[in-house]
Amino acid sequence: MKFRATMLRKLGLLLSTVVLVVASFALTASPAAAETYTVKMGADSGMLQFVPSTVKAKPGDTIKWQMNKLAPHNVVFDGDLAKSMSKDKLLFAPGESYESKIPEGTPSGEYTFYCQPHRGAGMVGKLVVE
Repeated sequence: MKFRATMLRKLGLLLSTVVLVVASFALTASPAAAETYTVKMGADSGMLQFVPSTVKAKPGDTIKWQMNKLAPHNVVFDGDLAKSMSKDKLLFAPGESYESKIPEGTPSGEYTFYCQPHRGAGMVGKLVVE
């Protein structure tokens, strides 16, 4: 009987140790941090384009829209992201910027964005939500 009690106590200590080790790993593991991507509004060469023209990101990530050359520029999305990601305000000064956060729960897919004043000139880009 004493042997059985000793074995049960040792087994309990072993299980408690395993649970503590597993719990400590779970508590110290950090979730993936959200990223911030910078998109230039106007190329360094002066072309009317977004650089990069395609951005791959995840919900929760942020896109920093930075005025570069040949003002004015803005960023407009159609469809599901129009309200949360569009920035109708025109930027004029190099270095001026604003940020848009991709809403949590945004479905995976491709979303087109454009500069309102220069859409006809081909200033269009694509956001790929993974």
